[in-house]
Amino acid sequence: MRGKVLSYDDYTGSGLISGDDGVRYTFTRGSLMGGAREAFAGQQVDFEVADGVATNIYVTGGAPLNLSGDKNRIVAALLAFVLGGIGIHKFYLGKTTAGVLMLLGGTIGWITFGFVPALVYLIAFIEFIIYLLKTDGDFHRDYVAGNKSWF
Repeated sequence: MRGKVLSYDDYTGSGLISGDDGVRYTFTRGSLMGGAREAFAGQQVDFEVADGVATNIYVTGGAPLNLSGDKNRIVAALLAFVLGGIGIHKFYLGKTTAGVLMLLGGTIGWITFGFVPALVYLIAFIEFIIYLLKTDGDFHRDYVAGNKSWF
């Protein structure tokens, strides 16, 4: 049967599919086939039903990751490169505490004779590289859906 992923929670490894028959089916990460490690809302899938649960799920069409307003890794990387010294990329990702720490370290850290601002800029540059090297799915799982604030 064909359907569409309505939701998926990577932490619990479970989600919900709306089948073309109008019925909603739950599924687990273990039912994802074809090398898929996670699912995203809006993806088109082909699946089988066993006891009212979706099994043997194959992703047949993708959906943009920002379907629900998710953050973009390229934007986050550019913000880290250009304004990372004041933590703007952290605020963009919703990591306010980390953003405030970087903002304070990058602005009033001069008291330490430049040590703290240099460290803040180094961290921002490392995060710029990490954001660029991650796949969209890994970025989403770690920094958008996940609670990862640093590296």
